[in-house]
Amino acid sequence: MNICILAAGAAGMYCGSCLRDNALAGALLRARHRVTLVPLYTPLRTDAPTVTIPRVFFGGINAWLQYASPVFRHTPRLLDWLFDRPWLLTMAGSFGAQTPPAKLGPFVLSILSGEHGPQIKELRRLVRFVANDLRPQVISLPNLMFIGMARLLHQDTGAPIVCELTGEDIFLDAMAEPYRTQARDIIRQRSSDVARFVATSSYYAGRMSDYLAIPREQIRVVYPGISRDHLRSIETEPAPKNRPPTIGYFARICPEKGLDKLVDALHHLHRIPGLALVQLRAAGYLGLAHRAWYDALRKRIAREGLAHAFTYVGEVDLPGKLAFLDSIDVLSVPTPYPEPKGIYVLEALARGVPVVQPDHGAFPELLSLTHAGLLVPPGDPQALADALATLLTDPARRSQLARHGRDAVAAAFTDDHMAAKMLQIYQDVQA
Repeated sequence: MNICILAAGAAGMYCGSCLRDNALAGALLRARHRVTLVPLYTPLRTDAPTVTIPRVFFGGINAWLQYASPVFRHTPRLLDWLFDRPWLLTMAGSFGAQTPPAKLGPFVLSILSGEHGPQIKELRRLVRFVANDLRPQVISLPNLMFIGMARLLHQDTGAPIVCELTGEDIFLDAMAEPYRTQARDIIRQRSSDVARFVATSSYYAGRMSDYLAIPREQIRVVYPGISRDHLRSIETEPAPKNRPPTIGYFARICPEKGLDKLVDALHHLHRIPGLALVQLRAAGYLGLAHRAWYDALRKRIAREGLAHAFTYVGEVDLPGKLAFLDSIDVLSVPTPYPEPKGIYVLEALARGVPVVQPDHGAFPELLSLTHAGLLVPPGDPQALADALATLLTDPARRSQLARHGRDAVAAAFTDDHMAAKMLQIYQDVQA
């Protein structure tokens, strides 16, 4: 097939959706399909070789300027081209990411308005490129934030539109009123422009069926898939004797991912006999918007006498990620909100690391399918500490869960599995 996948950049940070889109495109290319991965808003940053084209469409700077001032809706392409330089988009995006959703309502509505919005110049440039240069049989949108593109893309290319559902409700629900309700209404009106929606979990399919006000059957589920580079053989030897029991956190450093909840659990763990030496290692992107929050957390860790037990290793590339996962005994990312994807769970399981996760979002179904971890009530630090203690003090059970997880990922959660399931959807809507 000839497939166009539009992927939204995340302002220079690693993000699960970017990793997923790049992995999907790469797997489809390996299967000898013609795939074009087109970055939107900012360049994509991935921890594996990127397969994106070298141009960015619907660049974030131009999109903002054309929203903010009518002058920029008529500027020549040369000026727009200058604003679309990848380094400038990445820099501007990193600062723009500090703006909370509550303040972005009017801008979001302008993007959702599609052919009726102030960014029509950018939309027409994208549509011309897709229609004239790519001529795809199917087009995939990255999330609901770009559903305003669907109508014009379908009209000018004839290709059916597939829209991914990957967690955008968190942003949309954080918008201030009346923009939150207006955005939902526009999205519902434009949902008929999409041939098929695809969610990253059954939980999220149900959640978005309510949000979109469409039957659940109109949303297919395709779980994220990760590269086989993540897989390793499960060793029978125990962890090095000079390494204390170690919990890992691998996600963005922000309140939404729950690192502070894990620190609460660490405090409880150190009071359990035999677990006074437990360590917590964290890795992940720390943006400008959350540095003050993280600094306050570090001060609290020091105040509670846990500084010796906590290490933040920073943002890591693929080799660094694999080394990080190999350095821990259990992974936990106790998100206070229901996570729709949980890619970090699959990455940990691929390395033979069991997980302890809150009993909401995609986590219950992932652990039901893999049998490689424990679930705890969300927002309960003591329950989280007890579950972590259960695994940290039982190497045999950890080993059993490790094998279950690694085998489950190899059997059903690689990027090749994801690509095969997405291909079936592309063929169904194109038939």
